[in-house]
Amino acid sequence: MRTNSAALGASVSKPAWAKVNLSLHVTGQRADGYHLLDSLAVRAAVGDTLSVVPSPRLELFVEGPYADGVPLDDRNLVIRAARLLDPDATRGARLVLTKVLPTAAGIGGGSADAATALKLLSNHWDVPIPEDVASLGADVPVCLHDAPQRMRGVGEILTPLPPLPPCWLVLVNPNKSVSTPEVFKRLVSRHNEPMPDSIPAFDSAQGFAAWLSTQRNDLEQAALGVVPEIAACLAALDDALLARMSGSGATCFGLYASEQAANHAAGRIDHAHPGWWVSAAEVLR
Repeated sequence: MRTNSAALGASVSKPAWAKVNLSLHVTGQRADGYHLLDSLAVRAAVGDTLSVVPSPRLELFVEGPYADGVPLDDRNLVIRAARLLDPDATRGARLVLTKVLPTAAGIGGGSADAATALKLLSNHWDVPIPEDVASLGADVPVCLHDAPQRMRGVGEILTPLPPLPPCWLVLVNPNKSVSTPEVFKRLVSRHNEPMPDSIPAFDSAQGFAAWLSTQRNDLEQAALGVVPEIAACLAALDDALLARMSGSGATCFGLYASEQAANHAAGRIDHAHPGWWVSAAEVLR
């Protein structure tokens, strides 16, 4: 059901911050087909919002600019997260998801929604969050954390990173969804070098960007074959300290040293490309 959350009296809300892969190295492939990754992932202060109020049954309402096409049944990761917490389906809750992140965009929108649902419903139902939440998706474990993380394995091996210097991102998506399986299908090499064993501490956004420039997103070239507009997004971020694609695309990010620079770039890109999704957001540290 798609409706107005105010009419439902939503009372407890949490943000579902975007997850951005500042680097993404594909380092191998398991026998079951899952790819091994090494990624520096951060959360950006822009995202969906999930609210909960008591209800005798579990129900999900979706609103917002990207509500259309969001499933309301067990295909939705929010519902699947609820089922993970309550496998016997004996508890109820009315959930309202305000969808402002584009879907299938490489910034973990659905995974962030699921992680937020786990947090909200764990408190609402007074039940613990299971240790293994990766069954919901490879990005769900990292989305339980706001601080920067190094993701390895298939996403389940997380190492917290030291606080990053203040920095901002401009996120740009040409309003094109990307099929992650299609991107991996086009990947030429599945066995690439990981990031260095040790990730240094950084005292400036400029130093952080310089180090990141020595890393990669191994999916970028494959994703360009699926959504050629990614190249235009990267070109639009030409004033950033670093521009790169996030995840399997099509969202690209530009890294900036100040909020003013990020807001200026976002305004410029939004004006030049009114059909794109553009947002400036601080990196959570």
